[in-house]
Amino acid sequence: MAVVYDKFEMPENISIEDASDNYARFVAEPFERGHGHTLGNSLRRMLLIGIEAPAIVSVQFEGIPHEYMAVEGIIEDMTAIILNIKGAKLRRIPLEENNDKLHQQHLLTKDLIITEETLDKEGQYEVKMKDLIDSPLFEVVNPELHICTVTKPMTKKVILRVCIGRGYVPSERHDLKDKVAGEIVIDSAFSPVKTVNYLVENTRVGQDTDYDKLILEVATDGRITPKEALAFAAQIGIKHFESFVQLDTYNLSFQEESEEVDSDRDEILQKLALKINEIELSVRSTNCLNSAQIQTIGELVVNHESEMLKYRNFGKKSLNEIKDKLHDMNLSLGMDLSRYSITKENVKEVLIKYEKEEKSQ
Repeated sequence: MAVVYDKFEMPENISIEDASDNYARFVAEPFERGHGHTLGNSLRRMLLIGIEAPAIVSVQFEGIPHEYMAVEGIIEDMTAIILNIKGAKLRRIPLEENNDKLHQQHLLTKDLIITEETLDKEGQYEVKMKDLIDSPLFEVVNPELHICTVTKPMTKKVILRVCIGRGYVPSERHDLKDKVAGEIVIDSAFSPVKTVNYLVENTRVGQDTDYDKLILEVATDGRITPKEALAFAAQIGIKHFESFVQLDTYNLSFQEESEEVDSDRDEILQKLALKINEIELSVRSTNCLNSAQIQTIGELVVNHESEMLKYRNFGKKSLNEIKDKLHDMNLSLGMDLSRYSITKENVKEVLIKYEKEEKSQ
């Protein structure tokens, strides 16, 4: 047996603004009142605690038994080297053949070979993160990260243990398999999401202005893009909500709005297709609209008040007259007609098509 719920207003598309590799602003509208905060807070928590990424969990430097000692031939002591390594950002390479192995612990071994020719004219060589990792499974996001400065020729084997995890894990909580002497366990920051902010604003659906617009700002550290992070967070949320589906006693279905929208669309198109000179406006207001090349009510209502005031000779008096006339028609300036597939860019085309269809009937 099914229980039928009334339809929920939900966004058809998520717009992305100011997008870069590390930052994006997502805008989703409309939602039913209150759902913006519900979804915004849930997604924020999933983004901050649920997204996985690789990180280094331990370091082995050949001949270095612990982190509290100096290293011959290297300016930095081992403590400083460890702190630098903690800043490494690794991105997993999602190869299908490696998916079942990615969550294992990986030992990445590299021979650090410094020769006389490698040293610069000052007798130094700057070891960077790219010198320590060469793996088909992981990409170094910040390859130029400074690790240490070598002052004489040397050869050292460096082994980095990499795991994939979530959140921030202190060294004492790592469970390392086959840990060996001289392996220095370090704190690991797995989460690639740096900050998440969300904001809920009012938005319009038809004549109602109390629907929610959800704005999410996501910043990452480069190991994952904001778009990837948000998509993963949504899937993580769905996975958790599925745990509660087992409690259902009835199947829930939702009313579709297609018939309602079709009916409303015919009614509103009749109004939008009216010519400006078919409604009772003053000569001054009519001339202003004609000079702005606004010929129909549809072309008028997709403009906001601020846009109307930019037209030549268009003042407050004309604006108030038009607002009153539109109010009498249950219309307003700045209307969101997206539910009828009408936008400011295509309103003329839609109305021309509608008029042709009406004439052919």
